[in-house]
Amino acid sequence: MDKIISRLQFITYQGVEKSASQQTLEFCAGGGDWVQLRIKNKTQEEILSEAQKCVNICQTYGATLIINDNPELARSIDADGVHLGLNDMSIAEARNILGEHKIIGGTANTIEDVERLVSEGVDYIGLGPYKYTDTKKNLSPILGLEGYSKIISACNLKNIDIPIIAIGGIVNDEFEALFKTGIHGIALSSYIAKKDNIGETTLNALTEVGKAYSFSYVNQQ
Repeated sequence: MDKIISRLQFITYQGVEKSASQQTLEFCAGGGDWVQLRIKNKTQEEILSEAQKCVNICQTYGATLIINDNPELARSIDADGVHLGLNDMSIAEARNILGEHKIIGGTANTIEDVERLVSEGVDYIGLGPYKYTDTKKNLSPILGLEGYSKIISACNLKNIDIPIIAIGGIVNDEFEALFKTGIHGIALSSYIAKKDNIGETTLNALTEVGKAYSFSYVNQQ
């Protein structure tokens, strides 16, 4: 079965009052179909509790649930996969835990990162950061539009064909320019989570992603 990688991905955010599961519920209710659960500095019991709520919500809505950095947790709750950072366990170790049918994504900041992850068998790549974001500490060098264009051009020259997701401080009026670089999709976190109406923000973001991708697709033909 083909692994479908969404063009709009949501990463739960801890800097708001709403829990990860509440964010997930509102995102899915707004039409979103891909959630990455990212929880740091909580007890294993708290993380497991939220993860179980999130997987139930995603199953109800037919959405994909990806667990950040924790293949064992992903396996224990039967999530759809895991996303690994640059300093997390290897793709091979995660694949051994989860099996071939689960989705494994990896973080990249350079073309060398992309090549390594592809050689290790990832299903998609989160490439960033696009610009500064307070969602993540110890940021890698910021890429900007020029960085994305260079890396994706290099991928084309090397015949690397893998879904690349832009991430890092992105807002909706930047979607079109990003899709023109050749990315597959975008990941949003605080931009969605900080809104009072997450569902409405999600619906609007999906509309803008659809417009941006379709324009870039037509222009490439």
